Amino acid sequence: MKYIGAHVSAAGGVDQAPVNAHQIGATAFALFTKNQRQWVAKPLAANEIDSFKRKCEELNFKPFQILPHDSYLINLGHPEEEALLKSRNAFIDEMERCQLLGLDRLNFHPGGHLKLIDEDTCLRTIAESINIALDQTQGVTAVIENTAGQGSNLGFRFEQIAAIIHYVEDKNRVGVCIDTCHAYSAGYDLATETGYADTWKQFEDVIGIQYLKGIHLNDSKKEFGSRVDRHDNLGKGTLNMALFERMMKDARFDNLPIVLETPDEELWKEEIALLREFAGV
Repeated sequence: MKYIGAHVSAAGGVDQAPVNAHQIGATAFALFTKNQRQWVAKPLAANEIDSFKRKCEELNFKPFQILPHDSYLINLGHPEEEALLKSRNAFIDEMERCQLLGLDRLNFHPGGHLKLIDEDTCLRTIAESINIALDQTQGVTAVIENTAGQGSNLGFRFEQIAAIIHYVEDKNRVGVCIDTCHAYSAGYDLATETGYADTWKQFEDVIGIQYLKGIHLNDSKKEFGSRVDRHDNLGKGTLNMALFERMMKDARFDNLPIVLETPDEELWKEEIALLREFAGV
């Protein structure tokens, strides 16, 4: 079964997210549990938590259909001690918020070395940040999102993600989200049939399909291998609709949250309907 949705607004409270998702015909969704551009937010109120859980139940959203995203400010591989501690504390808070909401995974960008430390040191630092967060929380899986490799960001090669997982102590609480735009921009040729097959074989061989916990389904404004992260709406970028149809028919992506982060929100309902048609659901 394919569960398809979008990264919806939680303006007015996190309990608005499932309502917003339902209104566009989604069977999955992503949200920010706090303002993604602020380090600190007020704690979730008990009535807001209860309302979120109630609305998810009423609208048939189970935890595995929901892929919350952490703040864009967080860099779990930051080379400077003070900034790293700030990122780690913010990440733990994000994990705790998911735990309170009854959610079972948190999607995040792994971080970057800022050209101040070497790649392996940064990957080990990211893993140690994850270990610290897992030690202080329960029931929430840390889901590493692949990146386009823009700037000094790591996680654009499957080998980098595999290295982070290798250094994580609790392998049962770490996973991966693959963003199609990021993968294509990083040099994984998802656009062709042979490139698609090769990309997912590499994923299985290098990381392991058992770690896949979510999909971000986005077209790309930039060309193959550009290392630039710019999403586009489905069929309007440098990828093609054949990719998205292929993914909707691929059983490896059953029972995962498949989430649009395409820029024109007015097209989400139409895009979801088309993807559901491709998937036959």
